[in-house]
This record gives sequence, C-alpha cells and structure tokens, in this order.
Amino acid sequence: MLDAGSAAQVAAIYELGDDPVLTGPVARGEVGQVWRLTTWRGAFAVKEPFEQLSVAEADDDAAYQDAVIAAGVLMPAVVRTRSSDVVAEVGGAHIRVYGWVDLGERDARLDPATVGRLVASIHRVRFIGANPVDPWYTDPIGADRWDDLVHQLAAAGAPFATQLAEQRDELVALENLLEYPADLQTCHRDLFADNVLRTPAGTLCVIDWENSGLADPTQELGLVLFEYSCGEAGRARDLYRAYRDAGGPGCIERPGNFSMVIAQLAHIGEISCSRWLDPARLAEQDRNTGRVDEFVTQRITRRMIDELVAAVSG
Repeated sequence: MLDAGSAAQVAAIYELGDDPVLTGPVARGEVGQVWRLTTWRGAFAVKEPFEQLSVAEADDDAAYQDAVIAAGVLMPAVVRTRSSDVVAEVGGAHIRVYGWVDLGERDARLDPATVGRLVASIHRVRFIGANPVDPWYTDPIGADRWDDLVHQLAAAGAPFATQLAEQRDELVALENLLEYPADLQTCHRDLFADNVLRTPAGTLCVIDWENSGLADPTQELGLVLFEYSCGEAGRARDLYRAYRDAGGPGCIERPGNFSMVIAQLAHIGEISCSRWLDPARLAEQDRNTGRVDEFVTQRITRRMIDELVAAVSG
C-alpha cells in the first residue's frame, strides 16, 4: 500500500521532479484508489489498483490512450518511468501515473451534441490492440443465477430483495437481446458519466481508460445513448446526429446494439448483490447496498431500448 512516505520513490521512478508530496487517497473506486502527487513540476495522479496489474494489458491500453490523445481528445496523459514502463512497484503496490486534470462533478445531462462529437472522435481512432473482448461486456448472468440471488437476498432480508425479484423476468429478457460484438476495435468500454467530466474551462475530459479493450463501437454508442439521453428522445436524437455528422462509425439499428450496456449493468448488479451477501464484506455492506439500489432504480428496460432505437432511426 502507498502512504505519504512513498512520495520520493514514486517521483524518482517516474522522474517527476523534486520536493514531492503525496496526499490522499483523494478518490476511491471499485477497483482502486487515486493519490495526488505534487512536485516542483506540477501535479500528478497516482493510481493504486487493489489487485495486481497485468503489465501487458497496461502497456496495451496506454498505447491506445497515446493514439487517442494524438487525435485531439482531452484526457490525462500517461506518464512512464525512466525506462519507459507504464507500471511500477512501490512498497508492494503496483501503480500507474497520469498527468493531473482538475475536473467537475458527474453530470449525465452534459450537452448531448458535445458528447456525440467527443465519442465520435474517440471511435474514429481505429486502434486494434491486444486486450481482448471481455465477458463483462458480452455475457449474460443467466436465469439460474438471478433466481439464486433472488432467493438468497430474500432469505437474508436484503432491503432491495423485493425490487430485484420484481425485475427478474425483465433482466432475463434483456439478456436474450445480447449479441456478440462483431466490428472490433479498441474502445474505452466505460463511458458512463463518471468518466466524462467537465474541466473548469468547460471542456469535456475522458478519464479511467484502464478497462480499454476490443469491443464494437456501435455497442459502446448504445451505452452512451442510454447514459446521456436521460430517457429523453430529443437528447438521444441530438447526440446520435452529432455523432454521425462527426464521422462516428457506430450505427444504431436494433435492440441488440445495446448489448454492452445490458451486459455491463447486469454484471455490476450481480457482483454488488454477491458482495452484499458475502460475510467477509460486512464492512462494505452500506456501499454495496447503495450500488444495488442504483442498479434496481436506474435500470435499463426493453421498452427504454425500443424508444431509443425509434428516436434515432431516420
């Protein structure tokens, strides 16, 4: 684990300058936490994953990030060590370093046309990396597993057990829409509003590229339409039109184009329910309750998908 005393070692390995100060963690996610390092050269984001990193995967997504930056997309720049490595080990922790960007709060109601143009500029980067298609974005949870969770959560008295039981049939029906991605290129794969944030100047900055890998840009566009339309047909049309006018390669034609967001939300819900039930994670139960509450209240449905397809068709 990093601590304030790791500042000098991090700064030396990545050649970030003298007088280093490491503060934080300043942010925490599901898979890691972020520290802020300041030196005479400026500020940097030090990412500390909770699990060991794959060096090959990190090198691959870093190369993709370099390509997207070169295309003009605003994002924190990858910082490499003096030996050009992306990943380093400090105090038993595997870390990555990025340039620091001051960012605002999450806001799914960003201007939809601006989001559409931004996503098009990312998708126009035809990068074919080595990080493969991931089941997180493609595979169903399955009726048996949903049934098992409904039973276990009811028996445990989970506050959201009834809601999940009521949504069981819809969750299974959604998974029947899943299509395996066909037109593969490296994509961000996590373009929810948590990762597309305004700078103080109002420009949109895209963060958290570590999950990048092969996917279908049309399916990622489906995720973006779900997230930023906010259930409004007009916002969906504006986003989609701007995306297509800016040369985005994705094209929404049918419900299966929303496979990425269907699978991803289902996996988030399943793992949050599983963690709520895990006796070893009692200390995290409030956090996992919040995650499941979000899953069952801000959900995607077949009707919503049909409305989005209708909104952008023609």
